[in-house]
Amino acid sequence: MNAIIIAAGSGKRISNAGKSIPKSLINVNGKSIINYQIEALNKLKIENIIVITGKYSEKFKIKNIQYVNDKDHEKHDILGSLMEAKDFLKDDVIVLYSDIIFDNKILEQILDSKENISIAVDMNWKVNYEGRTEHPEDEAENVLINKNGDIIQIKKNIKNDNLSIGEFLGIIRFANDGARIFVKKYEEIFEKNQGKFHEASSILKSYLTDMLQELIDCKIKIEPIFISGKWCEIDTMQDLKNAEKKFQINH
Repeated sequence: MNAIIIAAGSGKRISNAGKSIPKSLINVNGKSIINYQIEALNKLKIENIIVITGKYSEKFKIKNIQYVNDKDHEKHDILGSLMEAKDFLKDDVIVLYSDIIFDNKILEQILDSKENISIAVDMNWKVNYEGRTEHPEDEAENVLINKNGDIIQIKKNIKNDNLSIGEFLGIIRFANDGARIFVKKYEEIFEKNQGKFHEASSILKSYLTDMLQELIDCKIKIEPIFISGKWCEIDTMQDLKNAEKKFQINH
């Protein structure tokens, strides 16, 4: 199994120090975010790890992983960064945002899925936004679930009083034909898309959630994996302090 960590972004919102290092290399209790992820993957015997780097690629010194340098990271957004590593998007693969820390239990839950494409979803997500003033609730990447348990919408700040809303953690599992379906659909859209693409101004500026929504609109099933366990996103200094409290026993 491959694991792809998308780490081309920087940590500009965290601190002045974050402007000169990638966000994934920022330390939480003395250990970098990406090292938390690599240790979690290794514990589950996932050792073929690919890290997509960007502006500060020279800062990455971790051994026994493969690097893909996204030299065009400023021209596109996270979806474009992932596509720089599309040669590794095949067969069994897990894709991770590089700014999340999570319990091993969460990783085990999504690895149990046998569907073509699965994503980790937290239905108890709002508790993570209590007191989170620097990254408010309306910035969450939400998932709208219908009464059959199917995902019908994924984007930031979904409002719906009748259906269930969760939060996408930033973990995708591809199995069987899932990765091939994802890459093929992306390439089809890239060839023809001339303007707005879902919530993005263009395919170049798209997030992973825009691509997932495209698949949903094309009647391609995205399986929600309703996780339980401890996790956090680290996007601001406030998030960093919260993560240090939440994960201090793991240090």
